[in-house]
Amino acid sequence: MSRKSKALEFIDQGYNITVTGRHVLVTEPMKQYAMEKIAKIERFSTRIIDVTVTMDVQKLEHRVDIVLKVDNIKIKSHASSTDMYASIDLAVDRIVEQLRKYKGKIQNHQAKNVNAIDMRVNVLSRPMDADLIEVNDEIEDENSRQLTDTFVPHKVISQETRPLKTLNIDEAVMKMELSGDEFLIFRGEEDRKLKVIYRRKDGNYAVIEVES
Repeated sequence: MSRKSKALEFIDQGYNITVTGRHVLVTEPMKQYAMEKIAKIERFSTRIIDVTVTMDVQKLEHRVDIVLKVDNIKIKSHASSTDMYASIDLAVDRIVEQLRKYKGKIQNHQAKNVNAIDMRVNVLSRPMDADLIEVNDEIEDENSRQLTDTFVPHKVISQETRPLKTLNIDEAVMKMELSGDEFLIFRGEEDRKLKVIYRRKDGNYAVIEVES
């Protein structure tokens, strides 16, 4: 099978793949070579959603950046050399290595006997926008009792049950990446204390230690 045929076969699988250049014109052979190499990643994961390849040239440095979206996480790699084709090979090799680590974490997590208890979660309705009109003016004119009578507090509209699991930090981060949730409450595996991990606006994670 020709290189072009392999690249077209990869596209037919339904993956989104984008190959772009920065400070360099990406030729058709370069694009097809990159797509052929990335197509080989399929045997390491069947849940690839999106792939972005960026080629860049700065003086003698030929750099390749790859961003691979698998499930709800993004795996990144980059490589530089004096040859663009060699940089593609190195970047793909690093992506494959990270995929192997990711699969290993998933398998270990699934095989691990994780203790969990159920937590009850109350879901509150949001106040109507009309309730918030001219609040500042009314605060100045009304006393606390009148405001309490005027504004209806949040109501519990449903209840959910979520498991409180015992996890280490790596497992908590992995669950956040897979679920896409904004926060997660868990019990620390190392000290058995309650913790809250949440997603910051800059994309990083922070952990609040609820129990000192």
